[in-house]
Amino acid sequence: MDGTLLVKALMALSPVVLLLMLFDRLDVFNVIRMRTILALLGAGGAIAAFSFIANWRVMDGFPIGMGNYSRYVAPVVEETLKAAPLLWLFFHNRIGFKLDAAIAGFAIGAGFSVIENLWYLFTLPDTNVSAWLVRGFGTAVMHGGATALFAIISHEMTERQAEASAATYRFNPLLFLPGLGVAIVVHSAFNHLGGQPLLAMAATLLLIPATLFLTFARNDRAARQWLKTDQARHIQLLADIRAGHFADTDAGHALTALAAKLPTQRASALMQHAELNIEMVLRAEELILAAQEGGSVAITDADREKLQRL
Repeated sequence: MDGTLLVKALMALSPVVLLLMLFDRLDVFNVIRMRTILALLGAGGAIAAFSFIANWRVMDGFPIGMGNYSRYVAPVVEETLKAAPLLWLFFHNRIGFKLDAAIAGFAIGAGFSVIENLWYLFTLPDTNVSAWLVRGFGTAVMHGGATALFAIISHEMTERQAEASAATYRFNPLLFLPGLGVAIVVHSAFNHLGGQPLLAMAATLLLIPATLFLTFARNDRAARQWLKTDQARHIQLLADIRAGHFADTDAGHALTALAAKLPTQRASALMQHAELNIEMVLRAEELILAAQEGGSVAITDADREKLQRL
């Protein structure tokens, strides 16, 4: 690989990957592990390869010219394909906070753009450097951002339904249509600026990261409030257990009914397990809150002993 091609490769591939790494660092809870992010990158890459085939097949049925196809049809095909892994994650309840949804979506889009740009690098190696500047800082970031927006909006829609009817919540594919629509519109709008690539790149660099950073800031506040509320609930629950009031609660009734079916020794162990489990959850919440606020709490031998008992 000569020096010029290396520069082109760096411009085409590095911006979206660096942004993904930055977004991952903003995830204080680290719910999405690195191996999951790598898997999502791989999924995005596989979707890019499949989309080449899908686009050529679909294009045969739309004799509208390459320009119109890229503006109106390709965004529908590609954003629908990129949404598929996220639908799987939502279906299996693998996404917690909006930040996790955004990172997952951006990772899929990043993987898609990396494979797409690699393909063009090796098929169009003589394209000038400015074109790769636009593809790296514009097209690639657009792919990541569009899928991240789909994930964020879908999270909002499903979260609202869960809050409204948590007891009867069911996976509803219709809730994902608004997010998919936004992703398609963003992708199509970018492709409409094909004759003004620098404007497309500037708009993408301004709007996509800004939108995601605002989402991350909102998510951080919401997650912190949720954690503090959950911590207060666990503190009260532990106090009820130690004061002997736990048996009067709904959870206490259920646990007591279960314990009644067990031998005395195992029933006692069950109640001890419940108390110890809450203690460890509270300890974990303390550690997470300390990390969020920039502090640190040492894990003690007592913590290790309790974990071993658990």
